[in-house]
Amino acid sequence: MRALVQRVREAAVEVDGAEVSRIGSGLLILLGVLEGDGGDEMEHLVRKCVQLRIFADEEGKMNRSVEEASGEVLVVSQFTLAADTRRGRRPSFVRAARPEVARPLVERFCEAVRARGLVCRTGVFGADMKVASINDGPVTIWMDTSEA
Repeated sequence: MRALVQRVREAAVEVDGAEVSRIGSGLLILLGVLEGDGGDEMEHLVRKCVQLRIFADEEGKMNRSVEEASGEVLVVSQFTLAADTRRGRRPSFVRAARPEVARPLVERFCEAVRARGLVCRTGVFGADMKVASINDGPVTIWMDTSEA
């Protein structure tokens, strides 16, 4: 699994001109599921994301997690994170998990975030989404469970 994690002041998702999700301060997580990913990768990535110490403490140092900062989480499924750009100019997405595999893992990811007591909102799986965010910092972290 791959995640692009952004610390945001706010973020929102729009589908067909209508807002479907919005969060305040917290994390925008663009989440990609790759062929072969399963529950172990999902659990590992949830832990890493929600425990990532990228929020300021009382001294202004990045020492607090989204859990400790009482932030919110917006998860947007994004198969394009599986892109292979090593050859040619057109990305290949053959490593992306099929929707019937990816959708349940994305849903389980969100459930696991909520189980930690966090507000977790989502985009719409498979939809053409417009994602807006106000990055805070900016702080953007790339995570890949195959590199952990």
